[in-house]
Amino acid sequence: MAAGYADLLRTRHAARLLAGTLVGRLPNATAALAIVLFTRAEGGSYTLAGVLSAVYGVGTAIGQPLLGRAVDLYGQPRVMLPAAVLSALGMGLFALVGLEPLPVAYAATLLAGLSTPPLEGGLRALWPNVLKREDRVHAAYALDAVAQELMFAIGPLLVTLLVAVRSEAVALLVINGVGVLGALSVVVSAPSRQWRSAPREAHWLGALRSRGLLVLLGAFFFVGLALGSIAVASVAYADEHGGGMISSYLLSGLGVGALLGGLVYGARQWAGAPERRLRVLLGCLAVGYLPLALVPGVAAMTALTTLAGVFLAPALACAFIVVDRHAPRGTVTEAFSWLVTTFGVGAAIGTAVVGPAVEQGGPAAGFAVAGFGGVAALLVPLLAGRALNAPPVERTPAGAGAPLAAEDGDAPTAEDGRAPKVEAGNS
Repeated sequence: MAAGYADLLRTRHAARLLAGTLVGRLPNATAALAIVLFTRAEGGSYTLAGVLSAVYGVGTAIGQPLLGRAVDLYGQPRVMLPAAVLSALGMGLFALVGLEPLPVAYAATLLAGLSTPPLEGGLRALWPNVLKREDRVHAAYALDAVAQELMFAIGPLLVTLLVAVRSEAVALLVINGVGVLGALSVVVSAPSRQWRSAPREAHWLGALRSRGLLVLLGAFFFVGLALGSIAVASVAYADEHGGGMISSYLLSGLGVGALLGGLVYGARQWAGAPERRLRVLLGCLAVGYLPLALVPGVAAMTALTTLAGVFLAPALACAFIVVDRHAPRGTVTEAFSWLVTTFGVGAAIGTAVVGPAVEQGGPAAGFAVAGFGGVAALLVPLLAGRALNAPPVERTPAGAGAPLAAEDGDAPTAEDGRAPKVEAGNS
């Protein structure tokens, strides 16, 4: 298992692109917790903290597909780096002005969300041209999901450490400054500079004209809702159990569980249709979220959040393949950015809903919102299975774009930049 991942990371550019993307996404990954902690430190309520997080999430939801489409049209460097800088400036303004005047705080968080660079979709667009073979690309999707969960495990700890050492405002400034450096590392790399999207059909709906993709996005909207609600409910749980770093224990436990699940999932090839496998994984995810509403003691609650996270990275890795199968040609970055958007909208609504739920029913009510999200995420593909199962009319392996110049020892790529096909059973 470890040898397979090590082989991927030894491929030229792979480790740098993965690391740069993860660092560049750190502001987005920690935004929910950082905004809640900063708002509470400034004297704001849980409801206000949830609304501000929701504003950021809605901004991300709007900005990601628009920026993703711009990347498909104009390339990565011309879009990614300016967006990262603008997003950091927005969050920096929020850290400096605080909650007064409140309209400025709303505007700053909205700007930060709107300008969040689509680094996730950009990385998945690059994998085929860097790794050359479809089986390695699918393994990279799993590694990508695993590495994300490692970031989600470390990110909350980093935020709370910065808060403990300095302040909530410093945490916001440092995290977003580091994010700009991560984006810079990606866009100055050769794969990012040379990548071009495949030709696309002019259509105002872009990637959204795929019915299968719409079903997938609906399901992951509710996964985002569950994760957004857990972030706020964890802070409320910590307040009832002595505060400190307890919220980070729960969120990091969620990330560690996903990390372990992703490592196991990515260690083998999976036969059969990924759409069918995704339903099973979403069912397991729902079963993991429901017990969180029991809110036992800290040790048991940390164990529950760890178990709840086990199927998150496998579900994400499988979802990447489904996006790969259903995205119309020339819309790869936009399609993956829409997946990020569903998380953003879901998390935004989750944080907005869970604030009043916590104030009325305590942490248990907050975690019950997460359980609802998990069940709803499963119901969407079950009820709309025909659209998801329908073979796509036009299939675009993720990242279909201009290939890199061949290097000694590299496997050949197809002329349009797609990863060469492997035998059935690798998806």
